[in-house]
Amino acid sequence: MSKKIMIVDDAAFMRMTIKNCLTKAGYDSIIEAADGLIAVEAYQAEKPDLVILDITMPNMDGIQALGAIKQMDPSSKIVMCSAMGQEAMVVEAIKLGASDFIVKPFKPERILDTVSRILE
Repeated sequence: MSKKIMIVDDAAFMRMTIKNCLTKAGYDSIIEAADGLIAVEAYQAEKPDLVILDITMPNMDGIQALGAIKQMDPSSKIVMCSAMGQEAMVVEAIKLGASDFIVKPFKPERILDTVSRILE
């Protein structure tokens, strides 16, 4: 599938888990970023169709990155990732324009359902 997806998480293992899930489903254009600062720069350069964005990261967290990307591109599609117990941040992310959120630990079918629904 020719949709470009950016995965942003400071944990390489989490990026790999999501990437493996997406590539098995046929998504072959995957960009990775290790924090929000890198994600904002990569978004500007790559213009992905969808961003999967972790909330808790160093340098620039997911909420700040979400705000920066939405300011740059109000039509951007962003799915937030959060651990259990981050409900307040999830609510803030939705108010800032996040399309959806996925709770860690991930279920592959939840990732794929969310991605395919948003990219349709």
